[in-house]
Amino acid sequence: MFTDADAAALYDLLNPWDPENAPGDRFYHELIMAADSVLDVGCGTGTALACARAAGHQGRLVGLDPDRAALDRARRWADVEWVDGTAAEMSWQAGFDLAMMTGHAFQCLVGDQDVRDSLAAVRAALRPGGRFVFETRNPRARAWEDWNPSNAVDVVGLLDAAGRPLRVWHEVESVAGELVSFSGTTADHDGAVLRIDRARLRFLDVAPLDAFLAEAGLAVDGRYGDWDRGPVTGTSREIITIARRR
Repeated sequence: MFTDADAAALYDLLNPWDPENAPGDRFYHELIMAADSVLDVGCGTGTALACARAAGHQGRLVGLDPDRAALDRARRWADVEWVDGTAAEMSWQAGFDLAMMTGHAFQCLVGDQDVRDSLAAVRAALRPGGRFVFETRNPRARAWEDWNPSNAVDVVGLLDAAGRPLRVWHEVESVAGELVSFSGTTADHDGAVLRIDRARLRFLDVAPLDAFLAEAGLAVDGRYGDWDRGPVTGTSREIITIARRR
């Protein structure tokens, strides 16, 4: 068997939070360390906030996620607040200087109402002038075209909780406008399938994204196409947004 807890542990192995060597992690880490109070929406296993606390952050750090297995793993760090829930379910009022969504978590908001409700809750959670920072994949770069079994990742030298070497790959099942449906397969190194997860992501371009932000009362302060703060172009992999509560 390959449990939800195993999947959360594997995620950490494949995606270690490393501000020293990973530009995207460094981008967010610097923002966290400069803010007195931080809300990580879709915090997953909590490594971003745990890293900030270990680096000396003295303020309030709150992680929110609906994935209970991921939160169970996050709760290894008792000096951070961990909350089970989704963005749209938040009820904080003017409690944070910074809200963020890392790891392309914003793309999990696939319906218009999901986006509207989540952005409204994020704005409400921010103090006046507070910032919401997130990234989404640039649809013009068509990242999903690389999601196929030929790009499988062999987890060489990394083992899951059961001590197995693993192979992980993704496969697109459909592309319908802004929505990409795909499967993620985890297998033993010999190819025996242990688990298949399915998901949909939304690829919003700049114009519709900004329309949603403006409707929610969030003004774009910064927009980048890479972690070095370069402009968004047709070949940029990312649309990185810093929005401020009006």
